[in-house]
Amino acid sequence: MTSQPVDMDWTWCRFGALGVDNLYDALALRCRVFILEQGPYLDPDGVDRESAHLLGRDGAGALQAYLRVVDPGVKYAEPSIGRVITSPETRGTGLGRVLMAEGLIRCVQVWPGRAVRISAQSHLARFYGDFGFARVGPDYLEDNIPHCEMLRPA
Repeated sequence: MTSQPVDMDWTWCRFGALGVDNLYDALALRCRVFILEQGPYLDPDGVDRESAHLLGRDGAGALQAYLRVVDPGVKYAEPSIGRVITSPETRGTGLGRVLMAEGLIRCVQVWPGRAVRISAQSHLARFYGDFGFARVGPDYLEDNIPHCEMLRPA
């Protein structure tokens, strides 16, 4: 697929408002990519409850994109975007860019005037750089994958 996905239905909510279907779908997609593709690690890390969640469903209702925004003060002083994921079927369509743009819009709405910090897979630093993020430290291993901390100023 090379065309931009259309007709995405975005849901933005706190953990308690996810409901069992959204929670199941989000964890299933996260497991499919983060665990089956990238290797074993503990995905439910205790931070989901202190986060907002953004889910993108296609016209048929299938979850195709997801990210979470961890509240300021939980992982970092700033709000932190993480668990950024698109389904394997939508890769190369631009959906990842749409997802990040949607997530940043919500960050600005909920935390106006705040910087946003991420722990990015190092090979995706250029992708995140396109959204105004800059490296703020050396590479490090997280779950045996090189990562780097990045900050997007307010």
